[in-house]
Amino acid sequence: MRLEIVSAGRDCVLRGTPDGTRPVDDERVTDLLQLAADLPVESLPSGTVLIEEGAEPGRMLVLESGTVTVERDGVPVARIDTPGAVLGEMSVVLDKPATATLRAASDVRAKVIDDPLTFLLERPGAALAVLRTTASRLDGLTQYLADVKTQLAGQEGHLGMVGAILDTLVHHQGPTARPGSARDPEGSHDH
Repeated sequence: MRLEIVSAGRDCVLRGTPDGTRPVDDERVTDLLQLAADLPVESLPSGTVLIEEGAEPGRMLVLESGTVTVERDGVPVARIDTPGAVLGEMSVVLDKPATATLRAASDVRAKVIDDPLTFLLERPGAALAVLRTTASRLDGLTQYLADVKTQLAGQEGHLGMVGAILDTLVHHQGPTARPGSARDPEGSHDH
């Protein structure tokens, strides 16, 4: 998987290790293309917004071809171009509005998953494939943040605060898990 973090006007390519020497296992990502093989394909021209920041959770997409730019508050923060990459999963899994805008940076073809929760629950391997993709992205970002923290260690003023800010972000825990499932949404079934 290729994930580029755009920062301070330069690109940083993350491929499993900070120096890019160990490639990520692409088979894990493309499993999603196989799992979504029977789903409809959408062709989108360059510049099209696939998912709008702030939109309620809805569909997920699996990239077949093209390049997608991830924008937060209008600022490009990442570029995804790996066939089989999942898009829109954070909003679905966290059940909250989209945290970023996904925009086609080239012509894009993507499999459309209109009912992501059913897809994740009923297709063996789908949830694990999405988890692996998301974990790989988080690992790359964490390595990048560790590099930034190391580079700015000992700096004076605002730059010196970056380490403490990154510590806070890295240790932030999401909301407590809620009991329940698709079969028992209230989590009230006794076993």
